[in-house]
Amino acid sequence: MKISLIRKKKLKIFNNDKLREECGVFGISNHEDSSAVVALGLHALQHRGQEGCGIVSFDGKNYHSEKRQGLVGDHFTNPEVIKKLPGKFAIGHNRYSTTGETSLRNIQPFFADLHMGGLSIAHNGNLTNALLLRNTLVKDGAIFRTTSDTETIVQLIARSKREKFIDKLIDALFQIQGGYSLVLMTNKKLVGARDPYGIRPLVVGKLKDSYIFASETCALDIVGAKFIREVENGEIIIIENKEMKSVKPFPKQKERPCVFEYIYFARPDSLIGGKCAYEYRKNLGQELARETDLKADLVVPVPDSGVPAAIGYAEQSKKKFELGLIRNHYVGRTFIEPTQNIRSLGVKLKLSSTKTIVKNKSIILIDDSLVRGTTCNKIVKMLYENGAKEVHVRIACPEIKFPDFYGVDMPTKEELLAHRKSSEDMCNYLKAKTLKFLSLDGLYNALINEKRNSIYPQFSDHYFTGDYPIKPSDNLHGLKVKQLSLLSGKSNN
Repeated sequence: MKISLIRKKKLKIFNNDKLREECGVFGISNHEDSSAVVALGLHALQHRGQEGCGIVSFDGKNYHSEKRQGLVGDHFTNPEVIKKLPGKFAIGHNRYSTTGETSLRNIQPFFADLHMGGLSIAHNGNLTNALLLRNTLVKDGAIFRTTSDTETIVQLIARSKREKFIDKLIDALFQIQGGYSLVLMTNKKLVGARDPYGIRPLVVGKLKDSYIFASETCALDIVGAKFIREVENGEIIIIENKEMKSVKPFPKQKERPCVFEYIYFARPDSLIGGKCAYEYRKNLGQELARETDLKADLVVPVPDSGVPAAIGYAEQSKKKFELGLIRNHYVGRTFIEPTQNIRSLGVKLKLSSTKTIVKNKSIILIDDSLVRGTTCNKIVKMLYENGAKEVHVRIACPEIKFPDFYGVDMPTKEELLAHRKSSEDMCNYLKAKTLKFLSLDGLYNALINEKRNSIYPQFSDHYFTGDYPIKPSDNLHGLKVKQLSLLSGKSNN
């Protein structure tokens, strides 16, 4: 177990100091090339997870499964692999591990041969009571094959005393807590489900006679499918016999979608609430300029995620926008064991400065968020080394002071820069001339064109406020939910 945790730490040596995306899910019914379509959908969702990918198909008689570590394009573009996945129904998953170790056994979709028949499941999110449920199930005789919290859902479905599958699923969902979107496949149904608060995203689309579930609309676009709508919070959608049926078993809750889908996670061309994510990010930059503008020569984004906000900032402030930083897209996550001399290059492996653009200029450096601050510190230093006169840092969201427990991999509270330091101390740490964040009211104004109030729907904004929609039952003794594998090892589960 310790080996896997060490390896995971090495994998992140060259991370860009961002919150890590959760996972991507995709499923399709009644299509001759179901597995190929799923592979394309997963390719569009690659930004949501790069550690592993998998597809399970059903040919009307048998289930077929292929799982791989790494990227979709490295494996599922091979026709020989797709041939191993026959059938008109298929679901797929891109993994970025937020619970459990990084290993082939934890790559989804999971498959189980239950009394009712075969079941395959793909899950995006985290269960906040997975450890408590797991311990109870193990004491009751359950045997777990993985260290993923997703298997807990399978065990709960398997042990339900209800007769019909949907009733078994509802029984299981009433026992779990947390943020999740699920795509499930049986020998008769394709099912999509979203948690009662709608924290994790899920959309439904249609391609001729085939229904599709996906984490984002960009996955529908790549296969030429029509976007129907978002799956509602607490809703279960069942696809059977080419028909779509909706069930809403939970007491009605106020929707609280994850605010970072708008700020960072969703691909810029994906629709959220009727707008492309790119538009929301431009709005954030515009609002940031209204709140924190100052005299400077250039607006420079931290690529790639800071670009839309920087464009919005430049438009609102009527300042010149320049690509003062260029990203190297070919530094992979597997580049993990260089010499100490190369490792010391740090951010320069991923970013370089356009020297003649930044020289003798006062710069407003725009990024979408600030987590640990280590990368921003190095970027500011690089800009000064390349002749920048002043560097003013502007962040297009409020200070991140609290961790997440619903499927986002992020540092502990103690590692978050804004939790540990005051604004002045953060500015000194970054070596910036000034540092300003978008206010919480500014965030709401940018995303919903209205200041925060008790009437309008609230985001899951616990990163900034500490206001968690669901209290994390498993957050015992200061440990993070993602340490499921370590805790399970300690309790001999």
